[in-house]
Amino acid sequence: MQSGLENSCYLRVSDSIMPNLISEGVEISVETFYQPDYSNPMSGEYMFAYKISIDNHNNFPVKLHRRHWHIFDSNGTYREVEGEGVVGVQPTLNPGERYQYVSGCNLRTEMGKMYGTYSMENLNSKKMFEVNIPIFEMIVPFKMS
Repeated sequence: MQSGLENSCYLRVSDSIMPNLISEGVEISVETFYQPDYSNPMSGEYMFAYKISIDNHNNFPVKLHRRHWHIFDSNGTYREVEGEGVVGVQPTLNPGERYQYVSGCNLRTEMGKMYGTYSMENLNSKKMFEVNIPIFEMIVPFKMS
């Protein structure tokens, strides 16, 4: 998997335990990174990367169809992002499998948070269901002290 983090400078946002959540038998874990090389604090531009791990704990295969994000800056700005799949794919996970991807989020402030849902399909029954993505924070490391 090409994460996009290999060739850039980044700072891990926190050494605390990654947020994770299990819903509908699917576990979502999140790790965030501040990307100073892609940020311009003088212009109010802060770039973060996040790595998502999706684990299928069900006894049936699942397919991720859509994502829906709620993004908050610390100045009260709110936006929603919806779309098909994640990073251009709609992954299928067999029982016990894990899928990981890295994406990014730009903020206008040094702190923010995100949470959301994935629309997934039970490939055996063809029924759609929602999986919750845990809330996670994005904080410029020097703001954490």
